[in-house]
Amino acid sequence: MNIDLTNRKAIVCGSTQGMGRATAEELVSLGAIVTLVARDEESLTAVRDSLQGEGHQAVCADFGDQFLLKERINSHVQRHGPFHILVNNTGGPPPGEISEAESNDFIDAFSKHLICNQILTKALLPGMKSEGYGRIINIISTSVKQPIPNLGVSNTTRGAVASWAKTLSREVAQFGITVNNILPGTTNTARLHELFFEMASKRGVDPKRIEEEWKNEVPAGRIAEPEEIACAIAFLASPSASFISGINLPVDGGRLMCL
Repeated sequence: MNIDLTNRKAIVCGSTQGMGRATAEELVSLGAIVTLVARDEESLTAVRDSLQGEGHQAVCADFGDQFLLKERINSHVQRHGPFHILVNNTGGPPPGEISEAESNDFIDAFSKHLICNQILTKALLPGMKSEGYGRIINIISTSVKQPIPNLGVSNTTRGAVASWAKTLSREVAQFGITVNNILPGTTNTARLHELFFEMASKRGVDPKRIEEEWKNEVPAGRIAEPEEIACAIAFLASPSASFISGINLPVDGGRLMCL
């Protein structure tokens, strides 16, 4: 199978580091023209300039300001659309037990994930429909299938996004648009190492101990690299995945205990 995304236009969120950046680079390597979305303008410019080929763009927007995001994305789509691929991705909420969470913790998380996903999707859907081709891919978490201890707000928010995506997938399938979720397991990102540090601080142990404990839960015996997540996303973004929609795809080295 040869994945060819030549002349396909993609918007990739959270794309200055980790899985978002790896995804942008993978899509570009397959021929796509990519728009990066993140909140740090300097990092955006650096990553955009590092991408091979021409025509790549960057939109500076903070998911904490949904009104600004809507304004900038709508303006960008009007100038550079239509777009064929949307990769929704943003950092998760702080760790903590759900019983200790405040109402505002949930409001903030839902705004940055579910509401911003909806804003981006609504901006891109008309163009996807007119092109007869759309791929909406949400990077969420294996917590959709198996809640992760001490990530109460994150578990709740990710589950809501998965339900949103499943509902949307049925509504847009007739237009040649698919909607799927990628569920990364333990992946080598800055976010993961922040979690290791915070969990280690609470237990009074070395972060390396937490890392080893998490590795031991993975049958593959290691932590994934962001590029491995990106490859799964690239497949779902391709014409070869045209009849796959509404699924939760774990990329976790076999860590999940459930089907």
